[in-house]
Amino acid sequence: MSEVAIRVESLTFAWPERPPVLQGCSFAIPKGQLWMLLGPNGSGKSTLLQLLSGSLTHPQPLSGHLEICGRLGYVFQNPDHQLFMPTVGADVAFGLGAEALAWAEIHRRVETALEQVGLKHLIRRPIHGLSGGQKQRVAVAGALARRSEVLLLDEPTALLDPDSQAELLRCIRQLVDQEGITALWVTHRLAELEWADGVIFLSEGRVRYQGSPEQVRQQLGQLFGAFRSH
Repeated sequence: MSEVAIRVESLTFAWPERPPVLQGCSFAIPKGQLWMLLGPNGSGKSTLLQLLSGSLTHPQPLSGHLEICGRLGYVFQNPDHQLFMPTVGADVAFGLGAEALAWAEIHRRVETALEQVGLKHLIRRPIHGLSGGQKQRVAVAGALARRSEVLLLDEPTALLDPDSQAELLRCIRQLVDQEGITALWVTHRLAELEWADGVIFLSEGRVRYQGSPEQVRQQLGQLFGAFRSH
């Protein structure tokens, strides 16, 4: 049985004096796989990702357990919310400032990370001169430079054109296949499921379906078919 990188067990979360946002969610994502977290707006996808990342700590979940095995990286929907430095190389190096690393090691990590996302040739390019897809790959490179083993991506293609969407999907798929990265990718686009190893469908705060993309498509097809037949 594959090692698990992300595990969620019976997780329930609610804001004070409000109905639960998440209700008894359970799933496990094996190491070295790309899974999509699919669901309509308001289903609890972003809340779940924030809980996994540790960015949402108050209030505490009402019940349940979650864990991530490995160093974590987070990619926002809008890359402009996490890219701060003037150039590509400086931004990828930014997160390494908290580590006691020699300059040569920082430079090596930055070059390696940018090579992994296909942007090494842009190491001195100003951030403002990049496309949206390139900015997202710089954000991914920053996580790789910090030796992240698990990536959480919150609708990273929402603001991208179709070509940039495909470019980013190929990049993450390659990192999973060649580098052994584990990725949980939040989406509302059914077309993106073809890139995934597994899919979790979240609705009204509950995990309704999970399995391979083919299995989840079939289950959703049956669900929507039942609605169309009434």
